Amino acid sequence: MRLQDRAALERARKGYGRAIALEEKKILVCTGTGCVSSGALEIYDRLIALMGERDIPCSVELREEPEGERRVGVKRSGCHGFCEMGPLILIEPEGFLYTRVRLKDCGEIIDRIAGVGGDSAPVERLLYHTRGKVYPRQREIPFYKKQTRLVLEHCGQIDATSIREYLAVGGYTAFEKALFEMDGEEIIACISESNLRGRGGGGFPTGRKWSQVRRQKSVEKYIVCNGDEGDPGAFMDRSIMEGDPHRMIEGMMIAALACGAQAGYIYVRAEYPMAVSRLKTAIAQAVKAGLLGENILGSGFNFTLRINRGAGAFVCGEGSALTASIEGRRGMPRVKPPRTVEQGLFEKPTVLNNVETFANVPLIISRGAAWYKSIGPENSPGTKAFALTGNIENTGLIEVPMGTSLREVIFEVGGGMRGGGEFKAVQIGGPSGGCLTSADLDLPLDFDSLKKAGAMIGSGGLVVMDSHTCMVEIARFFMNFTQNESCGKCVPCREGTRRMLAILERMVAGRGQDGDIELLLELAQTISETALCGLGKTAAFPVMSAIKSFRAEYEAHIKEKRCPAGGCQKLKPVRILPEKCKGCSKCSTACPAGAISGKIREPFVIDPAACIKCGACVSACPFKAIEG
Repeated sequence: MRLQDRAALERARKGYGRAIALEEKKILVCTGTGCVSSGALEIYDRLIALMGERDIPCSVELREEPEGERRVGVKRSGCHGFCEMGPLILIEPEGFLYTRVRLKDCGEIIDRIAGVGGDSAPVERLLYHTRGKVYPRQREIPFYKKQTRLVLEHCGQIDATSIREYLAVGGYTAFEKALFEMDGEEIIACISESNLRGRGGGGFPTGRKWSQVRRQKSVEKYIVCNGDEGDPGAFMDRSIMEGDPHRMIEGMMIAALACGAQAGYIYVRAEYPMAVSRLKTAIAQAVKAGLLGENILGSGFNFTLRINRGAGAFVCGEGSALTASIEGRRGMPRVKPPRTVEQGLFEKPTVLNNVETFANVPLIISRGAAWYKSIGPENSPGTKAFALTGNIENTGLIEVPMGTSLREVIFEVGGGMRGGGEFKAVQIGGPSGGCLTSADLDLPLDFDSLKKAGAMIGSGGLVVMDSHTCMVEIARFFMNFTQNESCGKCVPCREGTRRMLAILERMVAGRGQDGDIELLLELAQTISETALCGLGKTAAFPVMSAIKSFRAEYEAHIKEKRCPAGGCQKLKPVRILPEKCKGCSKCSTACPAGAISGKIREPFVIDPAACIKCGACVSACPFKAIEG
């Protein structure tokens, strides 16, 4: 299939649309990374084998010239989002969502689809259920019901490995419109009017960035997609690259048309092997179809794409470090100006956006700026994908309109606190973000509102914490991550984060000192004001916001050598239960600090001042008489 012109593209869309219409039923097996790790690919293969054994007409790839026979389509879809419930299978058109499917369930699933014994009802034991209620259909599950899936609309709905499926649902329509009906200025005007802001964290207006690149007089320009996504627990971009790679590619092609670029690069971390594989497949399919390469659709427009894999350095999420890495140099940020839009990749004007930003572009071109601005607040329109994790009932990948409150995300989409716990805080924006508390639950999640609250959306990580979470330990965790990921180029980040980490480690170990809080804040301010790049400038945000909201918790660690949340092992009191102690002395013998004393056959005691809380006594006691 090579599409020579616009008419050929439209014929292909209609043909594949007819083919997909002949699939009277669809079995969509989630093959995102989470479900694949739980055996989804083996389930996919087993379903196809069973259908062959039972002579059920089955299609795994759309045909160019579809026949009239009705079939069951079996598809490797992208991430459905409800990751902890995987492997997931969606049955259409009924909308049945099967959770935690195993190989042994495949036979019954096929029997129900084929209506064996006249039974086409769902396999009830595989349906999602919670708090005594069963939800047969995906759209009824609260986790999905409260979402607005636009960027993720195809993830879980089409075969993630097939350009034919993407064309069948209208793929490359926006690119076709931009190529034949718009010029670069009109494309940029549409994106600018939509007020699309970069989804990589900073929220910079996308249209303004594209306009700056278009104005540059250089003949050579580049489009670069940042798929590095280094925040702990974040996987929004990965899911788009795995589940709908052509949508992102289409957005990059439109950006190239707007700015006058002929080459693009996708920078993906090597820890995303499935994303890399599916991007390679998508690019090869687009080249074969004549949608990438030279003289695309006979228009005279040329555009090529290549993939660069990063080594997993968090700092390479920063623009100048990322472009340096693509060029084969060490990924380290440089002083600005000049900025990337003036001298980016190979010192040429460069558009650099993240995966989710590019994935929004085809929607805006197809449906219009006014439609896009009708979703969410005027200053931050559209939707945002979040990775919802932590002590919450429903974890996974979600997409909600900008401006949705934190309360709606946590207690409606997320289902509230796991085990009925008490909400304490949420870390938003990963190691570059800050923590929000119960006082912020009605705060709208948009760029400007979060900035005023001292936090940021970042790439979209949301880590929900309950009353058992120690905020000092959380700050230590993120500071440890940032310090490890510092490239070391500038002193404030290299040395300042190391010093802050040392103070936090002393605190959680029970060796905090008077003045530590003030020193942390002083270091935080210095690093934020003098660091070279965004990593350093935001490195102290988690610490600063935690001290602001939970200063008493920090003071308890220092002055009382106590962790109010009970999360710091070194601050947990260790004591011998006299009613259980047999006086065997094994704890005393095992104690390296000599903190345990007593008489044989009488309860022993621990000196709290001498105890180093190493846990040796707990392990040594055969009667489980020591707690701590």
